[in-house]
Amino acid sequence: MTMVDLGPQTRIVARLATAVTDERLTAATPCPGLPVRNLLGHVLHLSVAFRDAARKDLGPTTDTSPDATVPDIGPGWREELAEALDDLADAWRDPAAWTGSTRAGGVDLPGAVAGAVVADELVVHGWDLARATGQRYDPDPDALDAAHGFLLAAAGDAGRGNGVFGPVVPVPQDAPLLDRAVGLSGRDPGWRPAE
Repeated sequence: MTMVDLGPQTRIVARLATAVTDERLTAATPCPGLPVRNLLGHVLHLSVAFRDAARKDLGPTTDTSPDATVPDIGPGWREELAEALDDLADAWRDPAAWTGSTRAGGVDLPGAVAGAVVADELVVHGWDLARATGQRYDPDPDALDAAHGFLLAAAGDAGRGNGVFGPVVPVPQDAPLLDRAVGLSGRDPGWRPAE
């Protein structure tokens, strides 16, 4: 995996988050059991964890499984999330982040793989947030390419459906790359909130 500037994608996610009204915080998302407020909490926590993973600053933020608790947001979440996303992008601009080993979610992995994972998280959760809140979504092309490559490689994992990803949702090969990535992540690209 080659180094990707995550800044354009973190700015897109921050813009989507800023547009979320308080009334939308309880809306359903494509992530079962995670309304918008908990999805935002997850993005906040993963931003901090992967910032620290990039810096090789291993400890509680990188050792905790994302399934350990249901993430939530506090009263200053908009500013906190925007700052965490900026810090995340800055940390991954250091070429050293993409080399050696690191840890995220309690899992040891190569830096380049961690970079691909965080690109996937930002792209797919950006889609989740946009769909749940009725916003237009055009992910950064470089982050989308990285996310799709990671998801394509993970699609053949034998333990699929028992952890991070659900079973692959079939999508036509001529579908847009975002739809194919979303399907590989275990989501239906046609998902819409219930009326």
